Amino acid sequence: MLPAVNAEGIVPPGTQTLARGLAVVRAVALGHARLREITGATGIGRSTAHRLLQFLVAAGYLRRLPDSSYALGPALIELGHQALAENPLTAAAAPELGRLAERVKDTVHLAVEDREQVLYLDKISGTRGAEMRSRVGQRMPLTRTGIGKALLLDSRERWRSRFVADRRTVAADGEAADVLDADAFVDVMRVSARRGVAFDLEENEPGILCVAAPVRDVSGSIVAALSVSATRPYMPPERVEALVPVVLDTARRISAAMGRRP
Repeated sequence: MLPAVNAEGIVPPGTQTLARGLAVVRAVALGHARLREITGATGIGRSTAHRLLQFLVAAGYLRRLPDSSYALGPALIELGHQALAENPLTAAAAPELGRLAERVKDTVHLAVEDREQVLYLDKISGTRGAEMRSRVGQRMPLTRTGIGKALLLDSRERWRSRFVADRRTVAADGEAADVLDADAFVDVMRVSARRGVAFDLEENEPGILCVAAPVRDVSGSIVAALSVSATRPYMPPERVEALVPVVLDTARRISAAMGRRP
């Protein structure tokens, strides 16, 4: 079920219709494109869901496609772009990410943690190698991505539990299991935390490696992470190591733009 609820998991009195509408939008965003799938994902009755879909299409939040399925609408695209434009993090990071992408020629990402997942805020595609499946607005498991590991570097108490939880999700989605177990993952994270940098060695996408580092705010808390990703031919071990100071320097510059001081 995909109910729309507040942080405490409760629908406030008098907002049931709003909660149901948000649940429908979220279901479509997660790929439940047809009425039957939407009712199954949300638990909303067929007639109510149909009325909500009609309203959401009329308001531009959803689109009805020629095959009678549904997709996110232009109103959400507009709101999404506005949200990104008003985010001080993306504004502070944009020039540094651009300089980094021009220097390394590989794909650069910026992401935050949201609801215990990686949420991509920006992506600059590389000028060589294959295009990666990541996209702005996409979510990924924290412990399967280099950028997600960077977001977790300060959260030692969550390393093991998040690893286990992510593997349950991956198994449910039919993804292949990786070679690390929980103990090995914790060991890797200890080393990464000491260095201040994290890696993805083809754990999330076959043939793709990345180097990632956290971005910190004025308090020193991790508020985002950035990464450089490339296909295996462009990421031999010596280049992975050579990228570490480059990625760390960019992370420091963005952190400084967010108010962080040495």
